Amino acid sequence: MTKTGRILVVDDDTDVLNAARLYLKQHIGKVDVESNSTLIPSLMKEFDYDAILLDMNFDEDVSSGEEGFYWLEKILESDPSMAVVLITAYGDVEKAVKAVKKGAADFVLKPWQNEKLLATVTSAMNLSRSKREFQMLRTRHDALKSDIDQPYQNIIGKSRAMEQIFQTIEKVAKTDANVLITGENGTGKELVARALHRRSNRNENVFITVDMGALTESLFESELFGHEKGAFTDAKEARAGRFEIANGGTLFLDEIGNLPLQLQPKLLSALQTHEIRRVGSNKTKKIDLRLICATNDSLGKMVENQEFRQDLLYRINTIEINMPPLRERSEDIPLLAGHFLKQYRAKYRKEISGITNQAIQYLKEYHWPGNIRELEHAVERAVIMTDENQLQKGDFLLTSVTGNDQQLPLSGLNLEEVEKTVIRKAMDKHEGNISHAAEELGLTRASLYRRLEKYGI
Repeated sequence: MTKTGRILVVDDDTDVLNAARLYLKQHIGKVDVESNSTLIPSLMKEFDYDAILLDMNFDEDVSSGEEGFYWLEKILESDPSMAVVLITAYGDVEKAVKAVKKGAADFVLKPWQNEKLLATVTSAMNLSRSKREFQMLRTRHDALKSDIDQPYQNIIGKSRAMEQIFQTIEKVAKTDANVLITGENGTGKELVARALHRRSNRNENVFITVDMGALTESLFESELFGHEKGAFTDAKEARAGRFEIANGGTLFLDEIGNLPLQLQPKLLSALQTHEIRRVGSNKTKKIDLRLICATNDSLGKMVENQEFRQDLLYRINTIEINMPPLRERSEDIPLLAGHFLKQYRAKYRKEISGITNQAIQYLKEYHWPGNIRELEHAVERAVIMTDENQLQKGDFLLTSVTGNDQQLPLSGLNLEEVEKTVIRKAMDKHEGNISHAAEELGLTRASLYRRLEKYGI
């Protein structure tokens, strides 16, 4: 049977240490022994122990066990998941109960029976591992809370440009190749990253997102690599970083171009070695994950301007997927608008059967600087504002159709003020002619009348 695990035995009696080491090393992967209890903190920082056997009395002729209790408290303060087994020659019930109440996993009496010692240590190691697994699951659960309620689960589109994206996803997903997704803001880069994960061999594990643009330099290492308790002022407890949480799954680094140049070597080192080290720790942890990055920047130009490391670009860019802007896939607009209409009419409980052809044409002619995200917001606004059973051209308050038209000033205005301004301009242009104004606005005469009455125009 393969020996696994690592334990630490701390006792000021070298005979006890030798006896424990000689017997336990036959059954456990690594047995470290130490007679100086003051070295416990440094040993815990250097090695990952599954259990610690701790003598209760380090001073000669002292049987109170207070020093053992002191180190028990320090060990659990440093690592609450650690299983500590106390060793004592004075194993009265009162002291044993007190030790367990203070957090000890168990206790053994000196001199011990080997079988009893092994059973106690094995049980303590299993307890420690279970606690750590639970802690990791809880950390993953917290990290995934923000990912549960996604606005959509699928990428929508039938255009030629999107068909090519789908083909690339199918080819790349099953591999572990690092992927860089490029494109303007709002084009759906994160949706592609999620699609790659769902179709990968890691789809039963986690998908973890990090917004690199939101990370300050001071939080970079802690957020990505984690930290130990006390590593810095606000580190009140140990915390796993995103790399560690994503282990076995997929890590998505959004807006990778925002990573400062001076921090890029730390990310590159983690990707090259597949190892991370928590802030405040001397121990490295092996990491196995699939990396997907996204950016709306030209990383090639950033390399030329010495703003992005070329070796890091090579590392993250095994495969590049470029997301087309919405203006280059206008044939997908009816599908996307219909999808958002279905979503928001349910949310706002409105009976809206569809979108008029005139409104669809209006949407297709718009240049969509904010891409799909802007279209989603436009549909949501239209659903909220309409009084009709179909969305009409006038329900969509877009800034400019061609980019050359005079744009509507939106700064400081709410939706009703924008609509009121648009209607007043149309009425002025057509000198109060309801039919002509309604036609230009893409409204029925009845809809325009209701709005004129609503705004007192």
